[in-house]
Amino acid sequence: MELKEIIAEIREVLDEKDSLREEALKLTREIVRISGDTVKALHRGDAETARERLKTARQKVGELGEKLKDHPDLYYTGYVQSAHQEFVEASLFFAYMTGEGFPSPGELGVPHADYALGIGDLIGELRRHSLLLLLDGRLEEAEKTYRFMESVYEELMTLEYPKGLVNVRVKQDQARGILERTLEDLTRAKLNARLESRLKRAVEALKMGKPE
Repeated sequence: MELKEIIAEIREVLDEKDSLREEALKLTREIVRISGDTVKALHRGDAETARERLKTARQKVGELGEKLKDHPDLYYTGYVQSAHQEFVEASLFFAYMTGEGFPSPGELGVPHADYALGIGDLIGELRRHSLLLLLDGRLEEAEKTYRFMESVYEELMTLEYPKGLVNVRVKQDQARGILERTLEDLTRAKLNARLESRLKRAVEALKMGKPE
């Protein structure tokens, strides 16, 4: 075989991969965007819109997997992994907010390693939800969310594997910091609530001419 023929064969293969890569990039951007829309809808309390957006994202994830099924070198890349993480995060947050069962990696159609990383991202969205509850003065619900964050973190910490298999250590470190900040916010809010309650009782006692 002449070198010219070999180069032509290489070009044909790489042209196909390059075309698939562009299509995959477009799909991953759509998955990330739609997953983000899902999370935003959930924070607004619009579960039905979130459900529809998540359904669309799941279809895109399936389309991506089908398109790259014969090209693992493209499927197991950073941009695909990032899209999967965003989709997993949105799916898990939806399950938490609606009280539905948490979907498995197989049900979502994503690799187990990508799912594990998505669990780490879930903790960040739970923090945001907890903060919104605190702003609304719903301390008990905020604390309940924090306790769930703790349980997720504890489970995440059981995943101890080499970076080459799944780079979960970064997510674990980030989750630890998120938990610490959330506990500080929750503690501060509870202390402020107690102080406000004491001040209110003191004012009421003064109005009645009685010591507290």
